[in-house]
Amino acid sequence: MAEVLVYVDHADGAVRKPTLELLTLARRVGEPVAVALGNGAADTAAVLAEHGAVKVLTADAPEFADYLVVPKVDALQAAYEAVSPVAVLVPSSAEGKEIAARLAVRIGSGIITDAVDLEAADGGVVASQSAFAASYTTKSRVSKGTAVITVKPNSAAVEAAPAAGAVEALAVSFSPLATGTKVTGRTPRESTGRPELTEAAIVVSGGRGVNGADNFHLIESLADSLGAAVGASRAAVDAGWYPHSNQVGQTGKSVSPQLYIASGISGAIQHRAGMQTSKTIVAINKDAEAPIFDLADYGVVGDLFDVVPALTEEVNTRKG
Repeated sequence: MAEVLVYVDHADGAVRKPTLELLTLARRVGEPVAVALGNGAADTAAVLAEHGAVKVLTADAPEFADYLVVPKVDALQAAYEAVSPVAVLVPSSAEGKEIAARLAVRIGSGIITDAVDLEAADGGVVASQSAFAASYTTKSRVSKGTAVITVKPNSAAVEAAPAAGAVEALAVSFSPLATGTKVTGRTPRESTGRPELTEAAIVVSGGRGVNGADNFHLIESLADSLGAAVGASRAAVDAGWYPHSNQVGQTGKSVSPQLYIASGISGAIQHRAGMQTSKTIVAINKDAEAPIFDLADYGVVGDLFDVVPALTEEVNTRKG
């Protein structure tokens, strides 16, 4: 059976959920071979094997931490040359897309970004993508080389499928470009205790209708009652009401949760581009003509200052 390379996103050995989703999708088209790089790479093997990795290629070197993405591209290229896979899967994060694009250029292959599903066809891989505010689903395959595909988080349910998970050391020769851009410092992100925005199963976002930074506690309270991440529209971020790291949209982050609640967000195409693949969308807006309602599965026409607290109270009551 053909092998599929899966790039492992982890933090010091703790495997992030999007990687486990990639392993689920990889099993549909071949045998997953995981590539784990950097500090703690070897510690990922048990979890990866539990979720279907037949082999885990690991490499650790100071370059992976001290420099930007090129050392990781060098390593993924070495894995590609060692395995000759039918496809290379990478999480669809900002870093993941850069790694995938650089790899595709190096190996002379096509690239597909933001896939939401995969299937095997005629010895290759066909990727599904959502387009035009999820009004259409397109199916694509690369016409040249081995498919390099980035997959959006929450595109597949994580499924355990124990496999051998044999650990092998990956020999990597770093290119001259690998040390071109050095990381000079890191500032740990302040923890909110909430899920990572791009990985969360539920996202609650606020927009211009929140009418000020002081009112975002309403959005946060609803999110906390649901165990959700907090997002914001570009209008809210540009107004300084919420950090840019929480912006959902074309110039922010793309999310694809099971449930997306948009409060006081009109639904401009810039925002829709970042959340249109959400499985269920609930819109709360006092303007019945707001474009967000065209996309929503459920719509509430009302003042968010009345609806959101009532919804939060109801959630907490049912939990209690």
